[in-house]
Order: sequence, then C-alpha cells, then structure tokens
Amino acid sequence: MTMHLSHAGRQRLKLLALIGVFIGPLIVAWSMVEWRVGIPDERVAHGQLMPALPNLQAWPMQASSLSLGPFDWVLAYDCAMDCPAIADRWWRLHRALGREAPRLTRLRFGGQTGALPGEIVAQWRARPAWSHEGSLWLIDPEGQVVLSYRPYHEAEEVLEDLRHLLKMNPQPALAIRE
Repeated sequence: MTMHLSHAGRQRLKLLALIGVFIGPLIVAWSMVEWRVGIPDERVAHGQLMPALPNLQAWPMQASSLSLGPFDWVLAYDCAMDCPAIADRWWRLHRALGREAPRLTRLRFGGQTGALPGEIVAQWRARPAWSHEGSLWLIDPEGQVVLSYRPYHEAEEVLEDLRHLLKMNPQPALAIRE
C-alpha cells in the first residue's frame, strides 16, 4: 500500500524537516550542557576558582625576599609537616615545564629546610582561615589567585592546568628574559 501525499502534505513535511534541521542542534546542545554529556575534560580546570581570596600582596606573610618579575606566575603552597617531600614534588613539577619554567616562581610557606632552586621561602605572620596544610594556589602575574587546589592534589593535574594557563597567556615579546 503506497501512500500519496497531497501537495499541502509534502509542504508540511518539508517545513517540519526544516524546523528539525534548526531546532535539532539546539536540543542536542542543551542536553549536553544539562547532563554534561560529550563535553571534553581538557577544557575544565582541575583546581577550584577562588576569586574571593586576597591579592598576593595582601597575604599575611614574612618573606625573606619576594621579588617577582612583572610577568611571573606564582605556585604558592603551604607545608608544615613533610615539607622536604612536598617541596621536592613541586620542584619536579616546575622542572617539567621545560622552557616555560622561568615564568614560574614557587612560594613555600613553612618548613625548616632551605629553599630549592626557583623557590622563595616565607612564613605566615598569622595563618589565614583559607590556608590549610598542603594547600596549593596558582597566582597570576598581577597577584590574583587563579586556582586553588585541595591539599595533596595530583601534580599531573596541576601541571596540565599550569601549561594551559601559560599557553593562553603568552609572555610579551619585550619581556622575554635573556
């Protein structure tokens, strides 16, 4: 049994197909956002955005010498116990940056050991409520905290976020160090 559509029926079918072509992608996009299906993980930072944290210059710290360049990113971390192991972990991450390593300075709070290469050691004057043992912060060249990580976060995820941020924020050509 064959079905013959009238001219009006064919026109309605064409209109429904045209509406489907334009509405279909909207429905698919909405469902992807609503149920987080098909969204690439590499576009999501592993750390937590912390815009409420104060600027680095307002942190209650005592530093021997906090001389940062105008284009330096800072990896700040708090360690009181097992500090040599934690400092070594972030030193290795720093080395893994390769040619981008000079753009990063590590700022360590606590510990009794001396500073590793590329690291500044500071002490809290009074530990702020937002700082916990093992906390880690990624700070932009203007001193704003970009990302905060839970204590003892995976170094590979921090490295991935850091590489992405350095790639998205290239160093100006005039600022390249000799």
